[in-house]
Amino acid sequence: MKNNHYLTCLNYCLYKLYTDEVIAYPTESVFGLGCNPDSKQAIYKLLNIKKRDISKGFILVASNYDQLKPYIEESKISLFIKQRMLFYWSLYNITFLLPAKSTVPFWITGNSSYVAVRISSHISIINLCNYFGKPIISTSANITGKKSCTSELELIKQFNLNIPLLPGKLGLNNKNSRILNLINGELIRD
Repeated sequence: MKNNHYLTCLNYCLYKLYTDEVIAYPTESVFGLGCNPDSKQAIYKLLNIKKRDISKGFILVASNYDQLKPYIEESKISLFIKQRMLFYWSLYNITFLLPAKSTVPFWITGNSSYVAVRISSHISIINLCNYFGKPIISTSANITGKKSCTSELELIKQFNLNIPLLPGKLGLNNKNSRILNLINGELIRD
């Protein structure tokens, strides 16, 4: 019975992603909000919900590196950096800033020439990205300046609207992912 409920919710969330809506889902540390990264309409809905400035850009979360390739300018990444990135993703919850392709929309990069990317080990994100066939936007489920949601009740209280939720448990990390510029080594968020 529980698996049927999860599959129903997963299918509904996928439908919402395909129809340019915003969804909520568990991550390694907090609940996240996400949408189709290539949909300007979905991004603006997400910005409105979070009361967030578009200049900040967003993180793309994926289940594997191949899903991120359309957004990364791989010609600007050495083999050493790529191997280092893939090694760290296998061990840690870390987001890397990498050179963005010129075709990546400004709402993903914000005021930057980089794209923030992460490969997740969380089963809910893996399922979403595998069935959606590409990465999704990943941002903490909170209104800008407020505490990130760590329970379904907090989601309801903070947003006071009906955002489709993929059920599941949060991971064991107690902090959001680190953000590291892998090209110059600058730690953006610890």
